[in-house]
Amino acid sequence: MRSRAPGSHIPSTRGLPASQASGSKLRGRFAHVGAALALALLAGCWNQAEPDGPVRVSVIGPAPVLRSVERNEAPAPQAALLLAVAQGLVALDASGRIEPGLAQRWIVSDDGLSYIFRLRPAEWKADRPVTADDLAKILRAAVNPGGANRFAPYFSAVDEIVAVTPEILEVRLSRPRPHFLDLLTQPETGFLLRKQGTGPYRIAGESHGAIALEPIVDPRFPEERQAKYPVALRGERAARALARYSNGQVDLVLGGTFADLAVVRALDPPATQIRFDPARGLFGLAVTSEEGFLASAENRSAIAMAIDRDALVAAFGVPGWRPIVSIIPDRLEMPAGPARPEWTALPPAERVALARARVAAWRGNNTEFPRLRIALPDGPGGRLLFTRIALDLGRIGIIAQRVPADGPADLRLIDTVAPNDSATWYLTRLSCEIGLPCGETGQAALAASRAAPTLAERAARLAEADAAYAVNTPFIPLATPLRWSLVRPSLRGFRTNNRAAHPLHHLLND
Repeated sequence: MRSRAPGSHIPSTRGLPASQASGSKLRGRFAHVGAALALALLAGCWNQAEPDGPVRVSVIGPAPVLRSVERNEAPAPQAALLLAVAQGLVALDASGRIEPGLAQRWIVSDDGLSYIFRLRPAEWKADRPVTADDLAKILRAAVNPGGANRFAPYFSAVDEIVAVTPEILEVRLSRPRPHFLDLLTQPETGFLLRKQGTGPYRIAGESHGAIALEPIVDPRFPEERQAKYPVALRGERAARALARYSNGQVDLVLGGTFADLAVVRALDPPATQIRFDPARGLFGLAVTSEEGFLASAENRSAIAMAIDRDALVAAFGVPGWRPIVSIIPDRLEMPAGPARPEWTALPPAERVALARARVAAWRGNNTEFPRLRIALPDGPGGRLLFTRIALDLGRIGIIAQRVPADGPADLRLIDTVAPNDSATWYLTRLSCEIGLPCGETGQAALAASRAAPTLAERAARLAEADAAYAVNTPFIPLATPLRWSLVRPSLRGFRTNNRAAHPLHHLLND
């Protein structure tokens, strides 16, 4: 076995550095973080690990369970477990690029309408081989439009899934989808049969809350072995995970977001061990109510133009964290760059003045200031985010009220990483189908893009939908998703990437 790097040092109990907060009032909100972390550290001292052993991974979130993902996005610990023991046809490597999973190789037809996968030898359990027919049945259920899979709407072009032979599976599309393989790397499209997966790991047991994962090795085909070291995986809250890391009991902490960044800052580890992913996706406020002030698209855009994104991002002090004003972050497959709201051409002071005028106009027919409930996650990051937004909205005459992430709200934070580089994902995630005010024009253009016979026409319809969304403002973009990990120097296989994907069998170099 390999040797372990010792724990670094006892965590600091101080709050955020002055450079990371926007004024002493904001810094005071984090004064409790160091003390909470110190208590968690003391609580974890009894569980000291051996200097040699498996790679020990803590993922921030609830304890992982081995079951298929329901309609909502899987918590980070469950996603890590599923990807480790219930891989799909293809997977992501350490850099976020597609690599073989259950399919050892594949062919895409010239017209992009046929994907043919040759399976590698695998077993559900001893003497029960994995067959293409097994996978076809599971995959049909996953892409069923009426099923619970949150990615089902993105598989509308799947026409047929056929087991050609026991080793060959074919997926036939009615229209080309260049980003189809990316969707097959997600936990939602992994394969579970009666709680049995195909690797690259199997669950070997559980001890002190950690799930022991051992590499699957088929003695008939030892060269097919994908994982080469064991892993101990657990899900837990950020303070406990970081306490274990500081004590040398954990090699890797995954699943960090803006919500718990203050906790790792209180730990104050070496800067080289905090790794930020250049993640793409959605981080902003979805408009979940069209009542009162939010009934008007102009009023919704007033909220968008009032928020000082540069100040918001600066308050968290993360190098490279990027503010965003458009729903789609880049051109992607559209014929030109993403649509930007008209107000982005105005200087910041004029944006605020225009937003304040719209609030004043609304108040001309209403006796009270508009009040908005904003649903945000718990934790110091949620408090800081709310404070920044509330200050900006207060400048234009809007009273903000913070509510729990799952409570009734007018605006709700969406913080999710994109599974691919397709404009379809962004627009569908914010569509009228889930109750957001994308507008009839946007909805019609998005539907037309799905039915478009060519990629060029599809791109044009996506651009139309993007422009309509920019006018109707169903979503207020703030920044790119923030994802961080805490990584021991010994894990030389770890790579940051735009999918924020860190497969457990790629943490060590060969």
